[in-house]
Amino acid sequence: MAASDITEPAIATLVARFYGKARRDPMIGPLFETAVKDWDEHLDRISDFWSSVMLTSGRYKGNPMAVHLKHPIEPRFFDRWLDLWHETAGEVFDADAAARFGEKAENIAASLKLALFYRPGELRVSPSPNR
Repeated sequence: MAASDITEPAIATLVARFYGKARRDPMIGPLFETAVKDWDEHLDRISDFWSSVMLTSGRYKGNPMAVHLKHPIEPRFFDRWLDLWHETAGEVFDADAAARFGEKAENIAASLKLALFYRPGELRVSPSPNR
């Protein structure tokens, strides 16, 4: 049964269930298995992150951008991560709460993708023939 309330235990359930799926996923699983050395610590840290995002608890102390910059993340990984996240949030929470988690995740993914892949200096714009 899906929970309607966003609580610390429900967030921990979401995070644990999501990473259980992510670790087994053929696309993103190898990245997580290489990047994460202590899964208990990682799950606690990510639960703190989502507690801070969803409950404004302030429990997370860290820089997610800096952490993600260290890993060989590909743009396509974000779509898979989001698919699994939406699916898992829908299993743990009712539709409204799952949608709130999904919206936050979409925004976070967009920010991370900009930081990881946006290189304005590498863009080449051809002058318009009308100029």
